[in-house]
Amino acid sequence: MAALEMSPQVARRELGKELRQRRERAGLTAEEVAEEVDSSQSQVTRVESGDRTCSKELFARLLALYEVEGAPRDRLTELLTIARRRQVPWYRKRYGDLLSKNYDRVLGFEEDATHRLDYQAVLLPAHLQTREYAFAVTGSGWAALGPDQIDGLVEIRMARQLRLTGENPLNLDCVITQAALTFHVGGRDAMKQQLGHLLEVTELPNISLRIIPWEGGENGTQNGSFNIFKFADGLDDVAFAESVAGSVLLDQPMDLRRVNRLFTNLAAKALSPEESRDLITNVERELTA
Repeated sequence: MAALEMSPQVARRELGKELRQRRERAGLTAEEVAEEVDSSQSQVTRVESGDRTCSKELFARLLALYEVEGAPRDRLTELLTIARRRQVPWYRKRYGDLLSKNYDRVLGFEEDATHRLDYQAVLLPAHLQTREYAFAVTGSGWAALGPDQIDGLVEIRMARQLRLTGENPLNLDCVITQAALTFHVGGRDAMKQQLGHLLEVTELPNISLRIIPWEGGENGTQNGSFNIFKFADGLDDVAFAESVAGSVLLDQPMDLRRVNRLFTNLAAKALSPEESRDLITNVERELTA
């Protein structure tokens, strides 16, 4: 069996999903399982959701209860080994005090993802922002933060952009509305620089940017921003919907089908990548005039 390559966070989620599926196939509720393995219902459900690392003792009892043997047992054991690694990611070492639970999750899943689908209604995607744009957005959106905290969040954003280049780059597929091009975030000069940066980075083969123009009307107005992570080895997608309260995790099958369908529909209403670059060029010229 080929060795699995994933972060502890992704391994916890995958292990929890497989344990939940085995419980459901056995026709048992989480409460019934908890009673059988001398645990609590909350512990069983948190392990299944990936919010808690499974102890070795609970793991052994669950596999005995579900009668897991052979290759499936080997795979689950490898997932447990990865999930229990005391691996502290770079962003938590330096900026752990700035991270909400779900932002920490976003960063963890992004480390392992092969593709990120990103829809932004008003702002530009984080991976395509210049430092000046990111400072302006972060300072405005988090007015209660001090300068050092804003600096930290911007540094995280800049570091995340490194995944777009180098070995095994992240494939980024973005859909935005024309509104994101017309707000002068950081002022006219900063926005001109930002538009030039968009033209530069969208030349990379792993980056696609499509824009829903004003003529798209209601197509660009009805949905909040969201992103979808896709992984290798057949692992399930993970999505996050953005709100004023932060990112909300979407990992249920029905939610994932809905958000993938929504992204496909929005992309179909957008200009092609080439037409989108032409639009960016025109907006940049208007700012320069």
